[in-house]
Amino acid sequence: MKLSEFHLAMDEEFGAGYAGVLMQDLTLEALGGRTPREALSSGVAPRDVWLAICEATDVPQARRHGVGQRQPGSASR
Repeated sequence: MKLSEFHLAMDEEFGAGYAGVLMQDLTLEALGGRTPREALSSGVAPRDVWLAICEATDVPQARRHGVGQRQPGSASR
């Protein structure tokens, strides 16, 4: 998962506003008690951060994989 795909997945799952709050405020025990922003800044792979967020926020399994990628022919943001 690329960083751009991570941000797209966050916006699509949580909405842009709440995604920003989670990035700043959600403490992820699976990532050493860091926030998603801190984890990404320290070099943790976006996919690992995404999966830790999904686990912490109870995102259903069906929405955890393959997200963040645009469908062919869809308009970019």
